[in-house]
Amino acid sequence: MTTAHHVPGETRPGGRTARTRQAVLTAVFEELGEVGFAGLTMERVAQRSGIHVATLYRRWRCTEGLVCDLLTDLSSDVPLPDSGTLPGDLRALALSITAFYGEARMSRLIEAVVSAAARDSQAATVLRTFFGERLALAGRMVQRAVDRGELPTDTDPEKVMAALGAPFYYRILIVRRPVDRELAESAATAVWAAVRAGAYVRTDGTPENGAYVRTDGTPENGASPGG
Repeated sequence: MTTAHHVPGETRPGGRTARTRQAVLTAVFEELGEVGFAGLTMERVAQRSGIHVATLYRRWRCTEGLVCDLLTDLSSDVPLPDSGTLPGDLRALALSITAFYGEARMSRLIEAVVSAAARDSQAATVLRTFFGERLALAGRMVQRAVDRGELPTDTDPEKVMAALGAPFYYRILIVRRPVDRELAESAATAVWAAVRAGAYVRTDGTPENGAYVRTDGTPENGASPGG
């Protein structure tokens, strides 16, 4: 969920380990573009990156580990919209998702990660963590809307964000068609209508993963930040 993705290997600071990781992820990104996940091998990545294959197996274990790390890397810098209204933020984020997955290689990447997660427990853990972190991060813009008084205080930010993302993953993974601006606009409009109707309120009175922190740093439940 980002407006522009960083190609692995571009100028990011770091020591030898960071440079090794970026060289490998750049190679994975390029290999996916040429041969897809089905043709991806540790040996091909080693040859393209110039990193010994033993290093790849020691650090990433398998091609599933490589593609999961690549997805995390490409999505690590997530600009969160802040238009001043939730409808504006939802639309901006939906358009960002469209831009991110609009490139065929990015759609193939998420397909590869989901496929890997079905076969490899490490990949499954990475996938759950990845989406959990992205939902929590994007949920901050919903919490801002709650703080502004746009939404009821019992609105669940993660449910809202999951609803916004769902049409994109249905399009990519199930019906296997490209995402486009029309999908972004309809998803944002539908979620805004649903959230105003109270479709995403918490049923137990608490967030699924603990207390959310308001934009002023105060937890929603009124407890101190330290507990």
